[in-house]
Amino acid sequence: MAGKAVVSLTTGLEDPERVTVAFLVAVGAAEQGRPTLMFLTKEAARLALEGVATGVACDGCPALADLAARYVKAGGRYLVCPICFDARKLDRTQLIDGADLGGTVVMWEWIGDEGATTFSY
Repeated sequence: MAGKAVVSLTTGLEDPERVTVAFLVAVGAAEQGRPTLMFLTKEAARLALEGVATGVACDGCPALADLAARYVKAGGRYLVCPICFDARKLDRTQLIDGADLGGTVVMWEWIGDEGATTFSY
């Protein structure tokens, strides 16, 4: 089995190019068969809501909705910081498929003893 990958994302749609790069890295890992987790914190917590990860960041960039669909299809999971989510008064019933609320303890449990390759955006 390929090693695990964790992509930590703190930025939301205020920086769509950064979000696109994070999704490209996560999609690449997941489509190569790596167990992949995107840890969404700060404004990125909003990306775990239905209808938010949309748009195109730049000329020639893939659509965020397409990247998100590819990520979930490849088995990618989202872990959303519950403190960040609740601080923004977001609706838990609107979480997208593959998204769960959980903090750093849950992330470390997912990583386990074998470790993971990490990326931070």
